[in-house]
Amino acid sequence: MSSLQTLSSRISRLNLLQKPSLSYSAMSPGLFVRHNRQIIRPTWSPLRIFSLPNRHFSSKNFGQIKMSAKDDLIVLGIETSCDDTAAAVVRGNGEILSQVVSSQADLLAKYGGVAPKMAEEAHSLAIDPVVQEALHKANLTERDLSAVAVTIGPGLSLCLRVGVQKARKIAGQFNVPIVGVHHMEAHALVARLIEQDLRFPFLALLISGGHNLLVLAHNLGQYTQLGTTIDDAIGEAFDKTAKWLGLDMRRSGGPAVEKLALEGDAESVKFSTPMKQHKDCNFSYAGLKTQVRLAIESKNIDSRIPISSTSCQDRKSRANIAASFQRVAVLHLEERCERAIEWALKIEPSIKHLVVSGGVASNKYVRARIDRVVKNNSLLLVCPPPSLCTDNGVMVAWTGIEHFCVGRFDPPPPADDPEDFMYDLRPRWPLGEEFAEGRSEARSLRKARIHPSLTSIIQASMQQQSP
Repeated sequence: MSSLQTLSSRISRLNLLQKPSLSYSAMSPGLFVRHNRQIIRPTWSPLRIFSLPNRHFSSKNFGQIKMSAKDDLIVLGIETSCDDTAAAVVRGNGEILSQVVSSQADLLAKYGGVAPKMAEEAHSLAIDPVVQEALHKANLTERDLSAVAVTIGPGLSLCLRVGVQKARKIAGQFNVPIVGVHHMEAHALVARLIEQDLRFPFLALLISGGHNLLVLAHNLGQYTQLGTTIDDAIGEAFDKTAKWLGLDMRRSGGPAVEKLALEGDAESVKFSTPMKQHKDCNFSYAGLKTQVRLAIESKNIDSRIPISSTSCQDRKSRANIAASFQRVAVLHLEERCERAIEWALKIEPSIKHLVVSGGVASNKYVRARIDRVVKNNSLLLVCPPPSLCTDNGVMVAWTGIEHFCVGRFDPPPPADDPEDFMYDLRPRWPLGEEFAEGRSEARSLRKARIHPSLTSIIQASMQQQSP
């Protein structure tokens, strides 16, 4: 098993809105609605609805659950959507009590990317010790928790299942509420944990191995998607480039390419910027990947020979390709961000911040280039520290806290799920509704089996409850 890496820090937080709202999570079959201190059970619905009480309450169906003031909340966050097994314990005031991550770096290096079945097995081996280590580092037990938050999508179904099973087991055995979390919303909202002045609305660029998103965050759970990838995400392009250049994949492709690019000439290889003819905010990296592969072939670079064993000339060729690729890949981000800022300010003129988060946001070159775009538009850039950009339990716990504080959560599940239980997993789950002007003629994303967006679910539930 990979070593466990921990982080602990104290962070102050701004006050959040306390207005009760409606839940989007559908992870357990019962539905409770609390009105006038009474628990009632209406007909089953996929939307869970709670008002947030100011004190403890109990019932024969619900048991006793800690629902104290926000600062006293203690939430365990569990993340297993892809290739890292992560857990963290966070207080309602933003204090990170513990953070533990078990990396699958060796598997990434062996397979040159994420192998879903192997990743699932690694999660299954790591999940129990990771969660126990997070609780131990926080000097807590499961009985001290106010709730458990867990990523339910998007991601790899096999991997998501491991985290959801563990979260439900803890929530059921210790009778605490459970919050289903959207992975990409968590990447965006973790910025609110580290930046006190970040309030809604704001613009977010979310970039990772599987996602490229430009979203306008109107409020908690309410997003407009300005742009997304029509094929591959930037992180995928970094990973493939690293693999083809024979780089060490144990830290993933992004850091390896970034490091090698420092040795190269970013103008030496003339790659074309993707989608120049499309005046929208969508992304495409499949064509750039092809350009990189052809450039590597033209230089007779053998990816089977690690860069540590190459000649000086071969290393220089690889560095030039890495630098040129990185320049154009990030230039594509810059151009899309420029247009997204223009669109966002027309919709929400009060925007002051652009959040850049996700694994690729750890790249220093990405941060520097996007910071130039932001400053040119008189905005402020907010980037979480690298440990909170990559997949982590802190972002899941914090997102769980944000939703919990406005009443969006599920009651404790049964102590033991039946073997044939159908878990609520959302591998393809849009964050927001697509902006009309952002629809691309080139977009080729499959529409089959996509879960309704988080935003549309919350909006529908609010309309159902309107008088």
